[in-house]
Amino acid sequence: MSETKETKETKIYSLEDVKQHKTSQSIWIVIHNKVYDVTKFLDDHPGGEEVLLEQGGSNATESFEDVGHSSDARELMQDYLIGDLAEADWETSVKTNTGPNAPDAGSGSNWAQWIIPTIVALGVALLYRFYIAGN
Repeated sequence: MSETKETKETKIYSLEDVKQHKTSQSIWIVIHNKVYDVTKFLDDHPGGEEVLLEQGGSNATESFEDVGHSSDARELMQDYLIGDLAEADWETSVKTNTGPNAPDAGSGSNWAQWIIPTIVALGVALLYRFYIAGN
């Protein structure tokens, strides 16, 4: 017996197509040249629907990456994927570091999130100890 596999053809959307969907009734965004219909996710988005509405109808790659979404969030995105952005509309200005010198997941600037405040706190404690408490 031979099994038949259902092949789903990837739909291609232009940026103009995406721009037509920027309201709470129908909101599409582009992330890494993939088009997502996030209309049903508006109420569930942890950052609130305003965040998605602000990015609606546009390329939200930079904003998405700036927030630093978790791997769970990236997996969840697949539920809302509706197609690819037309190659003519790809933006090359948004880069992600995925090459051989890319930091490991969970590393990179994450150490700065705790080491810099620790150093600042130590500095403030020393200043207090020697200048204010010393009088």
